[in-house]
Amino acid sequence: MTKTVATKPFEDQQPGTSGLRKKVPVFQQPHYVENFLQSIFDAVEGFEGKTLVLGGDGRYYNREVVQKVIAMAAANGFGRVIVGQGGILSTPAASHIIRKYKAFGGIILSASHNPGGPKGDFGIKYNVGNGGPAPEKVTNAIYERSRAISRYVTVDAPPVDIDRIGTVEVAGMTVEIIDPVADYAQMMEELFDFDAIRKLFKSGFRMRFDAMHAVTGPYAKEILEGRLGAPDHTARNYHPLPDFGGHHPDPNLVHAKHLYDALMAPDAPDFGAASDGDGDRNLVIGRGIFVTPSDSLAMLAANAHLAPGYKDGLKGIARSMPTSAAADRVAEKLGIGIYETPTGWKFFGNLLDAGMATICGEESAGTGSNHVREKDGLWAVLLWLNILAARGESVMEIARKHWATYGRNYYSRHDYEEVEADRAGRMIEELRAKLPGLPGTSVRGMKIEKADDFAYHDPVDGSTSEHQGIRIFFEGNSRIVLRLSGTGTSGATVRLYIERFEPDPARHDLDTQAALADLIAAADDIAGIHAHTGRKEPSVIT
Repeated sequence: MTKTVATKPFEDQQPGTSGLRKKVPVFQQPHYVENFLQSIFDAVEGFEGKTLVLGGDGRYYNREVVQKVIAMAAANGFGRVIVGQGGILSTPAASHIIRKYKAFGGIILSASHNPGGPKGDFGIKYNVGNGGPAPEKVTNAIYERSRAISRYVTVDAPPVDIDRIGTVEVAGMTVEIIDPVADYAQMMEELFDFDAIRKLFKSGFRMRFDAMHAVTGPYAKEILEGRLGAPDHTARNYHPLPDFGGHHPDPNLVHAKHLYDALMAPDAPDFGAASDGDGDRNLVIGRGIFVTPSDSLAMLAANAHLAPGYKDGLKGIARSMPTSAAADRVAEKLGIGIYETPTGWKFFGNLLDAGMATICGEESAGTGSNHVREKDGLWAVLLWLNILAARGESVMEIARKHWATYGRNYYSRHDYEEVEADRAGRMIEELRAKLPGLPGTSVRGMKIEKADDFAYHDPVDGSTSEHQGIRIFFEGNSRIVLRLSGTGTSGATVRLYIERFEPDPARHDLDTQAALADLIAAADDIAGIHAHTGRKEPSVIT
């Protein structure tokens, strides 16, 4: 039976680029989850009798919210909800299922790479019918509705057993519990040469995949070991846990240092990889070499034709603005388009839907293609395996040959986390005011060619997104970028990106931080990062 519950707005329900993210206790407030869900349903229309996809990364509070979504979807008139068994669906798998079953949209319960647990983070994201994150016009409508909401509707029904695969009915709506891995694994078999990868493993190739007790564990276990024949224990930490085993499920060199150390050891395996909380990010390390996400994007694009799903070539490459220009040189050589977008996967959606781009990537460890409308961590790992099998070379050999052909982009990101929002905002505003006077000046012996506040003009729908990050370009294809990130749940994260292009192969073995030292110092000279943030050094360097 449908019931209407009176409520009052919460003022903090503005979704960011990846939905609404808050601490678990915030979501546990009475009516908080229900208000946001009803705001989603009120902001979209035309879903009567249609299908909603639902799943999450298994973090704390996931199972409770799954039940709330089912009850409210029934009350609001959906005809069917497809739920991953146990409430589990990786973000790319959810995108695929939305597309495969022509669902109206989907709700993904995740805070991505942020920590979980009773005091950790939680998130709710709405994806539209193309499988991608809701565009700004939809998220803006959701926020506006959340500020005026006065009621939500739900049904009185017993909880659904989400651990049992099968179909049940809730208040006249069908709830279908599915294997969260099967559809995704089938798609991977169609994209990649599984026979060649099986032969690679049979040859003695050793790999370590760290699922970080997050959502890609079941996917990696089934695909790598079950279908590709990788040895037992290739997939590590593959049981999703509500608190990610007490760890931070972010596949970077800080939170996955044990993987990095293993690949740098004398008895290192041939290949190491990891994925994050919801399965859309990746970490790639070869024996003795870490591959930056920017380089990984470029190398995957340059070699994608070796995989069956991309044998006809790429239509274009898209990268987020802070991502290095390594992919630009690949696009130029291939004679295809290169598109520079703001940070946020939703900006790639239009390019993919229009057939203008095939592979996309972000420096924040997200890479993907037109197979779904989200970044996809395990997809990137499988494409690397396909390339390694086809070329018969190590990651180190592939990287060195790539740099010799295209030049090397030394690249790093410095994060200053949980900075007071006012201080971070003041720094950006002061830097923005300096921009007109910077071109033609020199800092630490380096001449500034141009400086701007990046604005994106979407070539598909004509929309404009302004204030997407401050860019300062130096002679010789070097640059620094400063922007504030919206992926955290407290304070502001200041991100500094530093990039230097080095065409000379004799200089491709420098230490990255040393190669960028003068640019790092110049960034502080120009923006006053340490003075504004009160930090002597970054929280994280990647």
